[in-house]
Amino acid sequence: MTRLAGFSSPLLLGFDELERMLERVSKASGDGYPPYNIERIRATNGQPEMLRITLAIAGFTEADLDITLERNQLTVRGKQQEDAEREFLHRGIAARQFQRSFVLAEGIEIAGATLENGLLSINLTRNEPESVVRKIVISAGR
Repeated sequence: MTRLAGFSSPLLLGFDELERMLERVSKASGDGYPPYNIERIRATNGQPEMLRITLAIAGFTEADLDITLERNQLTVRGKQQEDAEREFLHRGIAARQFQRSFVLAEGIEIAGATLENGLLSINLTRNEPESVVRKIVISAGR
């Protein structure tokens, strides 16, 4: 693995995981299918600000979809089953598989997912980290 120039600084201790995350993002699929939106939903009525990822996946059912979160990487997979009883005279709507991945920042949690009118929406919340100040005791050295 080649090190990114910005992460070689001795002042950036412990950012190895961030470097690996950036490498994963750079290797993400450039396919473009399915198209997606990412929107910010402003905080209202005591509800925290949210993010929503919406994927356009017309023709897929809940049973055709798999959403997983592993090591801050959200992956949405879709696979439609072929119906052997259907005979197409023309097939212009492809039954294709897809995989779309998103790398989430620390503190982002999945609040839920819904499938409605061919749009899969995944709601994300950001938990604000507590501001912690710790006093470090200096011990006498030998």
